[in-house]
Amino acid sequence: MRELVELFLIFARIGGFTFGGGYAMLPIIQREVVEKRNWATDEEVIDYYAIGQSTPGIIAVNTATFIGYKRKGIIGGIVATLGMIFPSMIIITTIAAFFQHFQDYAIVQHAFGGIRIAVVALIVDALIKMWDKSVKDWLGIILFALAFVVIAFFKLSPIIVIILSATIGILTQNKRREIQ
Repeated sequence: MRELVELFLIFARIGGFTFGGGYAMLPIIQREVVEKRNWATDEEVIDYYAIGQSTPGIIAVNTATFIGYKRKGIIGGIVATLGMIFPSMIIITTIAAFFQHFQDYAIVQHAFGGIRIAVVALIVDALIKMWDKSVKDWLGIILFALAFVVIAFFKLSPIIVIILSATIGILTQNKRREIQ
Protein backbone atom coordinates (compact mmCIF):
# COMPACT_ATOMS: atom_id res chain seq x y z
CA MET A 1 0.00 0.00 0.00
CA ARG A 2 2.84 2.36 0.88
CA GLU A 3 4.42 2.00 -2.57
CA LEU A 4 1.05 2.71 -4.22
CA VAL A 5 0.75 5.95 -2.23
CA GLU A 6 4.33 6.80 -3.20
CA LEU A 7 3.56 6.11 -6.89
CA PHE A 8 0.52 8.36 -6.73
CA LEU A 9 2.33 11.21 -4.94
CA ILE A 10 5.41 11.15 -7.15
CA PHE A 11 3.41 11.15 -10.36
CA ALA A 12 1.04 13.77 -8.96
CA ARG A 13 4.05 16.01 -8.31
CA ILE A 14 5.31 15.40 -11.85
CA GLY A 15 1.80 15.96 -13.23
CA GLY A 16 1.83 19.40 -11.64
CA PHE A 17 4.25 20.43 -14.39
CA THR A 18 1.58 20.07 -17.01
CA PHE A 19 2.59 23.28 -18.79
CA GLY A 20 4.04 22.29 -22.13
CA GLY A 21 2.45 18.88 -22.23
CA GLY A 22 3.92 15.44 -21.85
CA TYR A 23 7.32 16.20 -23.36
CA ALA A 24 8.04 18.85 -20.73
CA MET A 25 7.51 16.21 -18.02
CA LEU A 26 9.93 13.65 -19.49
CA PRO A 27 13.12 14.97 -17.86
CA ILE A 28 11.31 15.13 -14.52
CA ILE A 29 10.15 11.52 -14.92
CA GLN A 30 13.69 10.46 -15.78
CA ARG A 31 15.14 12.23 -12.74
CA GLU A 32 12.53 10.84 -10.33
CA VAL A 33 12.28 7.30 -11.68
CA VAL A 34 15.86 6.59 -12.75
CA GLU A 35 18.15 8.85 -10.74
CA LYS A 36 16.33 9.19 -7.42
CA ARG A 37 14.44 5.91 -7.03
CA ASN A 38 16.12 3.39 -9.35
CA TRP A 39 12.70 2.12 -10.41
CA ALA A 40 13.91 1.75 -14.01
CA THR A 41 17.05 2.16 -16.07
CA ASP A 42 17.60 4.94 -18.62
CA GLU A 43 17.14 2.39 -21.40
CA GLU A 44 13.83 1.16 -19.96
CA VAL A 45 12.52 4.72 -19.63
CA ILE A 46 13.50 5.49 -23.22
CA ASP A 47 11.65 2.34 -24.29
CA TYR A 48 8.61 3.54 -22.29
CA TYR A 49 8.86 6.92 -24.07
CA ALA A 50 8.97 5.19 -27.45
CA ILE A 51 5.98 2.98 -26.65
CA GLY A 52 4.17 5.89 -24.99
CA GLN A 53 4.68 8.01 -28.10
CA SER A 54 3.29 5.35 -30.40
CA THR A 55 0.20 4.55 -28.34
CA PRO A 56 -2.86 6.79 -27.98
CA GLY A 57 -2.67 9.39 -25.24
CA ILE A 58 -0.17 11.73 -23.69
CA ILE A 59 3.39 10.39 -23.63
CA ALA A 60 3.98 11.31 -19.97
CA VAL A 61 0.73 9.66 -18.85
CA ASN A 62 1.51 6.53 -20.87
CA THR A 63 5.02 6.43 -19.41
CA ALA A 64 3.64 6.78 -15.87
CA THR A 65 1.27 3.90 -16.58
CA PHE A 66 4.13 1.66 -17.76
CA ILE A 67 6.27 2.51 -14.74
CA GLY A 68 3.40 1.97 -12.32
CA TYR A 69 2.63 -1.36 -13.99
CA LYS A 70 6.28 -2.41 -13.70
CA ARG A 71 6.29 -1.58 -9.98
CA LYS A 72 2.92 -2.92 -8.82
CA GLY A 73 1.09 -4.53 -11.74
CA ILE A 74 -2.29 -3.34 -13.00
CA ILE A 75 -3.18 -1.48 -9.80
CA GLY A 76 0.21 0.28 -9.93
CA GLY A 77 -0.43 1.36 -13.52
CA ILE A 78 -3.83 2.75 -12.55
CA VAL A 79 -2.51 4.56 -9.47
CA ALA A 80 0.45 6.10 -11.36
CA THR A 81 -1.89 7.22 -14.15
CA LEU A 82 -4.33 8.80 -11.70
CA GLY A 83 -1.44 10.53 -9.95
CA MET A 84 -0.21 11.94 -13.26
CA ILE A 85 -3.58 13.28 -14.41
CA PHE A 86 -4.98 14.51 -11.07
CA PRO A 87 -3.01 17.80 -10.88
CA SER A 88 -3.64 18.48 -14.57
CA MET A 89 -7.39 18.16 -14.07
CA ILE A 90 -7.28 20.59 -11.13
CA ILE A 91 -4.98 23.08 -12.87
CA ILE A 92 -6.83 23.04 -16.19
CA THR A 93 -10.24 23.32 -14.54
CA THR A 94 -9.05 26.26 -12.43
CA ILE A 95 -7.42 28.05 -15.35
CA ALA A 96 -10.46 27.49 -17.56
CA ALA A 97 -12.74 28.97 -14.91
CA PHE A 98 -10.74 32.18 -14.56
CA PHE A 99 -8.69 32.57 -17.76
CA GLN A 100 -11.14 34.75 -19.68
CA HIS A 101 -11.11 37.26 -16.82
CA PHE A 102 -7.32 37.52 -16.71
CA GLN A 103 -6.02 36.66 -20.18
CA ASP A 104 -5.66 40.30 -21.27
CA TYR A 105 -3.51 41.33 -18.29
CA ALA A 106 0.09 41.98 -19.27
CA ILE A 107 1.42 40.07 -16.26
CA VAL A 108 -0.49 36.93 -17.31
CA GLN A 109 0.78 37.22 -20.90
CA HIS A 110 4.36 37.67 -19.63
CA ALA A 111 4.00 34.71 -17.26
CA PHE A 112 2.90 32.46 -20.13
CA GLY A 113 5.79 33.79 -22.23
CA GLY A 114 8.20 32.75 -19.48
CA ILE A 115 6.50 29.38 -19.10
CA ARG A 116 6.89 28.72 -22.84
CA ILE A 117 10.64 29.38 -22.61
CA ALA A 118 11.00 27.03 -19.64
CA VAL A 119 9.00 24.34 -21.46
CA VAL A 120 11.32 24.54 -24.48
CA ALA A 121 14.31 24.18 -22.13
CA LEU A 122 12.74 21.07 -20.54
CA ILE A 123 12.10 19.54 -23.96
CA VAL A 124 15.67 20.25 -25.11
CA ASP A 125 16.96 18.67 -21.87
CA ALA A 126 14.89 15.53 -22.57
CA LEU A 127 16.15 15.46 -26.16
CA ILE A 128 19.80 15.63 -25.07
CA LYS A 129 19.37 12.84 -22.50
CA MET A 130 17.46 10.65 -24.93
CA TRP A 131 20.07 11.29 -27.67
CA ASP A 132 22.89 10.09 -25.42
CA LYS A 133 21.09 6.83 -24.67
CA SER A 134 19.49 6.18 -28.06
CA VAL A 135 21.76 7.30 -30.88
CA LYS A 136 24.74 4.97 -30.67
CA ASP A 137 26.13 4.78 -34.22
CA TRP A 138 25.96 6.28 -37.70
CA LEU A 139 22.78 4.41 -38.53
CA GLY A 140 21.13 6.07 -35.52
CA ILE A 141 22.27 9.50 -36.68
CA ILE A 142 20.99 8.86 -40.20
CA LEU A 143 17.65 7.53 -38.93
CA PHE A 144 17.30 10.52 -36.62
CA ALA A 145 18.01 12.98 -39.46
CA LEU A 146 15.64 11.25 -41.86
CA ALA A 147 12.88 10.95 -39.27
CA PHE A 148 13.23 14.63 -38.36
CA VAL A 149 13.14 15.77 -41.99
CA VAL A 150 10.12 13.69 -43.01
CA ILE A 151 8.15 14.66 -39.91
CA ALA A 152 9.10 18.35 -39.84
CA PHE A 153 9.08 19.18 -43.54
CA PHE A 154 6.96 16.54 -45.23
CA LYS A 155 4.42 16.18 -42.40
CA LEU A 156 4.59 12.36 -42.52
CA SER A 157 2.72 10.75 -39.64
CA PRO A 158 4.97 10.01 -36.64
CA ILE A 159 3.36 6.56 -36.42
CA ILE A 160 4.58 5.71 -39.92
CA VAL A 161 8.05 7.03 -39.07
CA ILE A 162 8.17 4.93 -35.89
CA ILE A 163 7.09 1.79 -37.73
CA LEU A 164 9.60 2.37 -40.53
CA SER A 165 12.39 3.13 -38.05
CA ALA A 166 11.61 -0.02 -36.07
CA THR A 167 11.62 -2.07 -39.27
CA ILE A 168 14.98 -0.61 -40.33
CA GLY A 169 16.38 -1.30 -36.85
CA ILE A 170 15.22 -4.92 -36.97
CA LEU A 171 16.53 -5.48 -40.50
CA THR A 172 19.92 -3.90 -39.84
CA GLN A 173 20.32 -5.82 -36.58
CA ASN A 174 19.64 -9.07 -38.44
CA LYS A 175 22.18 -8.09 -41.11
CA ARG A 176 24.78 -7.32 -38.41
CA ARG A 177 24.23 -10.75 -36.86
CA GLU A 178 24.65 -12.43 -40.25
CA ILE A 179 27.94 -10.59 -40.83
CA GLN A 180 29.31 -11.60 -37.43
